[in-house]
Amino acid sequence: MSGMVRVRAWVAFCAMAVAVVLALAPVGAGAQVSGFKQAIAEAAAADPALAQFYAGRDYKPIWTTKSDAGRRSAFFKALAGADNHGLPAKRYDAAGLKARFETLQTERDRGALEVAMSAAFLSYAQDVQTGALEPKRVDSGIVREVPRRDRQSLLTAFASSNANGFLRSLPPKAPQYAQLMKAKLDLEKTLGRGGWGARVAAKSLGPGDAGDAVIALRDRLFAMGYLKRSAAASYDANLQKAVQQFQIDNGLAPDGVAGAGTLDEINRGPDERLQSVIVAMERMRWMNGGDLGKRHIWVNLPDFTVRVIDNGKITFESVTVVGQNQPDRRSPEFSDQMEMMVVNPSWNVPRSITVKEYLPMMQRNANAAGHIKVIDGRGRVVPRSAIDFASYTERNFPFAMKQPPSDGNALGLVKFLFPNKYNIYLHDTPSKSLFNKETRAFSHGCIRVGQPFDLAYVLLAKQASDPQAEFRRHLQSGQESTIALKEPVPVHLVYFTAWPTPKGRIEYRRDVYGRDGRIFDALVKAGVVLRAVQG
Repeated sequence: MSGMVRVRAWVAFCAMAVAVVLALAPVGAGAQVSGFKQAIAEAAAADPALAQFYAGRDYKPIWTTKSDAGRRSAFFKALAGADNHGLPAKRYDAAGLKARFETLQTERDRGALEVAMSAAFLSYAQDVQTGALEPKRVDSGIVREVPRRDRQSLLTAFASSNANGFLRSLPPKAPQYAQLMKAKLDLEKTLGRGGWGARVAAKSLGPGDAGDAVIALRDRLFAMGYLKRSAAASYDANLQKAVQQFQIDNGLAPDGVAGAGTLDEINRGPDERLQSVIVAMERMRWMNGGDLGKRHIWVNLPDFTVRVIDNGKITFESVTVVGQNQPDRRSPEFSDQMEMMVVNPSWNVPRSITVKEYLPMMQRNANAAGHIKVIDGRGRVVPRSAIDFASYTERNFPFAMKQPPSDGNALGLVKFLFPNKYNIYLHDTPSKSLFNKETRAFSHGCIRVGQPFDLAYVLLAKQASDPQAEFRRHLQSGQESTIALKEPVPVHLVYFTAWPTPKGRIEYRRDVYGRDGRIFDALVKAGVVLRAVQG
């Protein structure tokens, strides 16, 4: 018998035992109390956390007596604000619970309502603290471990705490969460006012252009807060500057020209931006498990950047290349600890690349990709002439492949390791030209760093008096070597298409993998709604 089955069997036995004992209770006031306890035991029996909570306190209520009025009021106030968090408010049925208080007739009714209130509390508390969705069920690339709290312990702590303070403690405390919530409320008001005006009907606009499309562009940027009110009908310097700032805020090449890509983003309505913000809030709840780390590495995949954050300030930033938008190449989302860097690394070619890319290449020409060594099970290099590549398939190919250290190594001259089962890491690359692209999803899943040496210097600065000299000593040896980080650094691979700047302006990015779209669809299915707020 499994542990969960044993727990449920015990809970059912307890509920039955309570029912039997209470059934024998004398008629009168005691019988009323007995009916209340029996109703609690029966209603809680299907949920081990609720059953154990109430059994552990002899079925005493926390919601349904006169002395519980303050706790009820605090909880209903929190539920009234669930929409502000982008949560599925109907899931908690606040109106139904209030109505049941108004129509209570028997002690059994009160016992059932007592349990319903606790069940609603647990549902809301989990949702607002660590998210309304299970991310892995929405997208297989979101492999983040969500720090769910123990439900019985959560209810026990709430019962012994100040209700208002406890409920306020549940959402993420990071300032970005409050900034996203403010952006959500602002966007809802924008929807209530009808949005940002007419779409800009043009393929491209730039300095010197004039006419209706330029006016529409001017008016839309004014509504978004990028321009002061103006009657100009030409694409003047002020409009060019506004377009440029918009491009910066949206991860676009800031050339000040409203080309097709820029106009696509300008024409996105507040409803689309609101979806991004709501998803970002859900993603923050998935990470609401404590401090990110006084020093941590933040890799935002759709932003194509890596940053080192020290005590809330960016101390290093670089462009990145992330995984291609293909099912087996998208970079996953998770957090781990960076433990080391490898200088002059060898590239142990992943099995998937070995059999799907190099094997077909060598079946056509055994000498193809001459920089790659074929390795047998004992780690020995096998001459290409000794292998009949045509006789093997993806399943039975018995060899591994490896690229020795070199300037042309696929990993470049340094890689940064946070050992994980997904075989994902940060690394240098000889393919520098890709960093000049606006959208940089080209890798097999690992994160290529535009300024890898500078990242190494920043990481080594905590443990070396001359980090550049320390790094170059290893580099100039030409040999593969490992430098352990004396203090491992938390690294977070995240996916935020909406994220606030320190001043609170929300920057948006394209949903390069479509993950945000899938998350929002799942939130809508759970009961989240887009609101248009008047005023």
